[in-house]
Amino acid sequence: MSNVLNVEETLGKLTLAQKIKLLGGLDVWHTEPVPEAGVPSMRFSDGPNGVRGTRFFNGVPASCFPSSTGLGSSFDVELAAKVGGTLADEARAKSAHVLLAPTVNIQRSPLGGRSFESFSEDPHLNGTIAAAYINGLQAKGVSATIKHYVANDQEFERFSISSDLSERALREIYLKPFQIAIKGSDPWALMSSYNRVNGVHVSEDKRLLDDVLRKVWGWKGLVMSDWTGVYSTTQSLLAGLDIEMPGPPVMRGKALDRALQAGKIFPSDIDARARKVLELVQRAQASGIPFDGPEASIDTPEVRQTLRTAAADATVLLKNDNKLLPLKADVKTIAVMGPNAKATMISGGGSASLTPTYAVSPLEGITTAAKEIGAKVKYTPGAYTTKYHPLLDPYIRQLDGTPGALMEFWNDSPTSDFLTLQPNFEKPVAGCAWSTPTSSSYCFMADGIDETEVNLACWIRYSTTFTPDEDGDWEFGINITGKANLFLDDKLVVDLSTVESRGDSWFGLGTADVKASVAGLKAGQSYRIELRLNNADFVSQGVPFTCRGGIRIGALRKIDPQGAINDAVELAKNSDVAIVVVGLNHDWESEGFDRADLELPGLSNGLVSAVLKANPRTIIVNQSGAPVTMPWIGEAATLIQAFYGGNELGNGLADIIFGKVNPSGKLSLTFPKRLEDVPSYPSYGDKGQEHGKILYNEGIFVGYRGYEVKNLEPLFPFGYGLSYSQFQYSSLEASSVSEAAELTVTFKITNISTVDGREVAQVYIADPVSSLPRAVKELKGFAKVLIKAGETEAVSVKLDREAFGFYDDRQSSWVAEKGKFEILVGSSSTDIKLKTEVELEKTITWTGL
Repeated sequence: MSNVLNVEETLGKLTLAQKIKLLGGLDVWHTEPVPEAGVPSMRFSDGPNGVRGTRFFNGVPASCFPSSTGLGSSFDVELAAKVGGTLADEARAKSAHVLLAPTVNIQRSPLGGRSFESFSEDPHLNGTIAAAYINGLQAKGVSATIKHYVANDQEFERFSISSDLSERALREIYLKPFQIAIKGSDPWALMSSYNRVNGVHVSEDKRLLDDVLRKVWGWKGLVMSDWTGVYSTTQSLLAGLDIEMPGPPVMRGKALDRALQAGKIFPSDIDARARKVLELVQRAQASGIPFDGPEASIDTPEVRQTLRTAAADATVLLKNDNKLLPLKADVKTIAVMGPNAKATMISGGGSASLTPTYAVSPLEGITTAAKEIGAKVKYTPGAYTTKYHPLLDPYIRQLDGTPGALMEFWNDSPTSDFLTLQPNFEKPVAGCAWSTPTSSSYCFMADGIDETEVNLACWIRYSTTFTPDEDGDWEFGINITGKANLFLDDKLVVDLSTVESRGDSWFGLGTADVKASVAGLKAGQSYRIELRLNNADFVSQGVPFTCRGGIRIGALRKIDPQGAINDAVELAKNSDVAIVVVGLNHDWESEGFDRADLELPGLSNGLVSAVLKANPRTIIVNQSGAPVTMPWIGEAATLIQAFYGGNELGNGLADIIFGKVNPSGKLSLTFPKRLEDVPSYPSYGDKGQEHGKILYNEGIFVGYRGYEVKNLEPLFPFGYGLSYSQFQYSSLEASSVSEAAELTVTFKITNISTVDGREVAQVYIADPVSSLPRAVKELKGFAKVLIKAGETEAVSVKLDREAFGFYDDRQSSWVAEKGKFEILVGSSSTDIKLKTEVELEKTITWTGL
């Protein structure tokens, strides 16, 4: 292609200064161009479950797919590839060449704030789903960025913490999903992690970035830093880190000039890194995606169906003791309640968050499906569990009726008493430098503002009308950066201009979330809201990135906590079926912090217990990215794990409940009975750190491996999930093991029910006699098979030397020892249906992929 640069020719033409320029970002989402040499600026975008584009503030809406733990629980490589392909289409629509995904960090503990971003606690499942996702993405010309390399599994002190672990655990558990994904898909980019591994920051660890990644594995892609995750100039360059993000660079640029002058690095070192940047530019040019192009959304019937399919397949049926599900036409009244019923908790927080093109709540999905069988739905909240009140977004409109609000910016205070001035809502304040509409009451102003018009330190007015959907007293909650006042119908509701209220919002640079009640609001009546803010205090703190601060305004109708539970009980008693939707949300699971415990927040457990007593025909739906404890589990006959389901969360859930989709998901994570049973406990997070280090005391016994070696019964085991079908396994056979340690396992599955269904058959390997301690068994293969009612399908799973091997750090190699191995086939890690034995005739060793 004539428009695609020749890497070596271009490298030869570039000056040293131009090469150095390539090694740091231009801004938050773009690489540095060199137009005179034909090198354009590539565009990056978050994240694992959607393509946000280049803006946090007023971002172009995007499709949100289920969280990675949900996608992992589908055990469906075809679905993962389709999700990757759909994300590639959206990346093209947003002119993004590189998607910062997927995340394959192992969930060492369910407390991890970003646990929902990775596919599984098991390396094989994690890496296999990631490979399919990457192949789907890159087949359409969009680069994947596999992340965060490596052992980046907690948010506490994430920039400095050292993950201290054995070489064997590093290789077998934490590096393994990267290794599997690279072997199965060849991602074009990789992101180094913030943390240290055994005392060395990964972004400057030559052993990990060069010796293992490039030399042993033979990978040839680009290594970028996590955002602000470079802490050195010379060390990171020599280690093999190609580009520092975001830009402008802090550790490169002029700092590299100085290092060259000092002889700490040489022009050849610069060439090696610049070459990798140019190679990715070459791929971007070949993709045909425009450079500095427009950003658009894709919202078609085909995309909506893919989102809906993914939401249903990411749902796991955990209990159906009384065969209440699927709901049938004899159900006439359905009570829906719970803190996650009306809200649309589509994703965890942080890098995964985005503005969705649309979103369907569980209540909406259930209500629509109920109409089709002639059932009526009644709703009551029952309990609230948000750390911050839900955003105003569904309830706000500008004066002209357009959804959202108007934001105005001034470079100088338009009045001496701007913050406290009694509002005149319909009269513009003089001297506005720039204004923009916004669709949300969450405004992270790191981008999306005309920097040629608006100073970094500025005055801001956010104005809208608020129309509640329920009569009653409403409580507003706000947190901001700087000083501000919130007015409702010209009356001061929250004073953050004269009252000091420092908190942990906005990366610890904002206020506490301050709440205030307003009595007697009427459903359908519009009320004027105005927030006036000055961000000077925020800017003066020296924020490490360009940002004008943040505004978050939420509200909910006040309820009496016990009265709300009583209302839910009465509604449940008078309904044929009750559905209680509880769980977590992005206030509790997010980048930037870890969870303090595994409990459901607020009065969730009390609500569940009370409703279960009132109506045994109750369906409990838990929505969380990672496990929670369930003290009421003995009383619950029907339980669904919904994860964060993306745009189509509500419809996907309803499809399972009403039987349009036969559930086929299996847990990609072990659900513990209590935090103390988690293998990493107590060496995790702020309570487990030892002077900046976290000791991985459990070694290789992570996830189900840890429960099985200690003979601990979990709440729900890894790989577990029910169906509306019943399956019978038979006829297990294994071919003889070849000299290369390859074999094929075959067996049959019969659907002995009257319902077509899909089954996830899991193949585990056990090594009864080994020179090193090994897990009781390890997942080494799986297959998802559609089996029609009454029919039998033959299943074949191929295994290779990886199925038998362990890492021997004495030899710095993988070893598969000769001897007998057990082949275990089951429907979960604890429900083994078939067993056989194979023999490896001689020991083999290897080092590469």
